[in-house]
Amino acid sequence: MTVKELSEYFDSFLHPEKFRGDSSLNGLQIQNAGLSSKPVKKVAFATDACEYTARTAAELGADMLFTHHGLFWGRPEPVTGSLYKRISAFISSDIALYASHLPLDANEEVGNNFGMARRMGLKDIKPFGEWRGMTIGAMGRFEESLSVEDVVLRLFPEGEFPARIYPFGAQKISTVALISGQAGDDVTQAWKEGVDAYITGEVLHQDFHLIKELGMTVIEGGHYQTETVGVRLVAEKLKKETGIETVFIDFPTGL
Repeated sequence: MTVKELSEYFDSFLHPEKFRGDSSLNGLQIQNAGLSSKPVKKVAFATDACEYTARTAAELGADMLFTHHGLFWGRPEPVTGSLYKRISAFISSDIALYASHLPLDANEEVGNNFGMARRMGLKDIKPFGEWRGMTIGAMGRFEESLSVEDVVLRLFPEGEFPARIYPFGAQKISTVALISGQAGDDVTQAWKEGVDAYITGEVLHQDFHLIKELGMTVIEGGHYQTETVGVRLVAEKLKKETGIETVFIDFPTGL
């Protein structure tokens, strides 16, 4: 597959056209010199497009980098400073860039939220959480009630620690709603659904009082940690369906 064909492959199941309200420029953001002619032999995957992940992808021999957070966010910017460093890292190494923001959050097969829900063993998983008319999260139930600590163990089976737990609601958890990334204020939607706990990536200062006043149990999993799931699932799908070699670049921010 060429970069053009690979971009069309990603589009075919991520459906960026359904997320016009997303500020991210979803899809192919940077091509390579052989857009329609040079075969792609290796694709690197990372949560963030930045100078480090671009240069690491080049060192690993990748032809394309697939990320959740791309370089362009709905407004024109001068190609100076940090943006210049990032773009030049791609172009100088002839690395293509494909980004998928909300399409990857929402996707029921390879998305961040459905991926976390399945990893936790939730049943009856269904879409949850509207943002600008787009549904981006997931919700479901456990077969039996779990402690908050056990929910965290299921969320992070490799032993990662959540950024914080807000224990203002239920301590026995049967139902959960999830939105990865920065979605602390969407706890209101979780409260309206009547779930026992809400999981998101990042909670802002002003969200604290909202969480406490609603009496919700919230797990702040970390923006980065809740958004490595989808890119890994896309990598697995690509390798299985096409045989193209994949590699994940782990560059945690601690946030």
